[in-house]
Amino acid sequence: MANILTIFLLISTLVTGIFWIFYRVKDVKNYLINKKIFKNNHLYQKNIIKLKDRIYFFDSLASFFPIFLIIFIVRSFIYEPFQIPSGSMMPTLLVGDFILVEKFSYGIKEPITHKTLIKTSKPKRGDIVVFKNPKDHNTDYIKRIIGLPGDKIKYDFNSKHMHICANYLNKKKCQGELLINYSNPKTSNFIQKIYFFNKENTIEEKKIYNSLYFNIVEENLNNVKHNILLLNEMKNSKKDYFQQENMPKLTWIVPKGEYFMMGDNRDNSLDSRYWGFVPEKNLVGKAIKIWMSFDKNENEWPTGIRINRIGNIY
Repeated sequence: MANILTIFLLISTLVTGIFWIFYRVKDVKNYLINKKIFKNNHLYQKNIIKLKDRIYFFDSLASFFPIFLIIFIVRSFIYEPFQIPSGSMMPTLLVGDFILVEKFSYGIKEPITHKTLIKTSKPKRGDIVVFKNPKDHNTDYIKRIIGLPGDKIKYDFNSKHMHICANYLNKKKCQGELLINYSNPKTSNFIQKIYFFNKENTIEEKKIYNSLYFNIVEENLNNVKHNILLLNEMKNSKKDYFQQENMPKLTWIVPKGEYFMMGDNRDNSLDSRYWGFVPEKNLVGKAIKIWMSFDKNENEWPTGIRINRIGNIY
């Protein structure tokens, strides 16, 4: 289903559109009547017939129709702004980044049911995509496409590297793994704060346990290069990972019409490794630009503007 803002824009466009048409029809009718009187009497009578009791509120409401219509069309079919609320896509996208999502990248969709009306192009491996969470359609997620339909993906629990056999589902065998290279890790300036909760006198207190520095690694995903973050001190339990039916742990075959998504912050991202695949119908669009970036931390107020981050997303 569409989100609340989309429904609000649709209703607002329809309501203001009804009043706009009503007053435009009355204006045309008034013009024709005046023209007829002028022709018969050979005398120009300015405003001889006026709209009676034209209510100012509804007249003003009608004037908003073009604005609502433009916003609805642009936001539903062309571009939509989003804010990055968490650090799951660091270092590519940071908390406080405001991004522009191209809605027509993978097809023009009906904004309420998200049914594809016109197909444009297929998602590509390495694209950064906004999509509806498969478990909660009211929540938008942003991740990078790692696996395409038919791919077989193996995730190495220790090295945190991936092995991908492209189009395995159709060939039923791996004729050669996709080329994935990783650079040597380097210490980054990104920090992960580890918290613990301590209850004293029935009052829950949150305290910082430690601050760990992420390693930054360049991942070359079949010639699509991007940086990822790794935190070797953190290892999730294997039981937390999504297990596909009839498949061993940490191995997945992406079904037809679905995609395997991962965050660039590999040790702080809730993605397809934990809840499975994303259907194509859930894709909202491709993230293409950062149009504003505020210097802030998660759940904190901004302290400045990061001008240097404004531009294209890679």
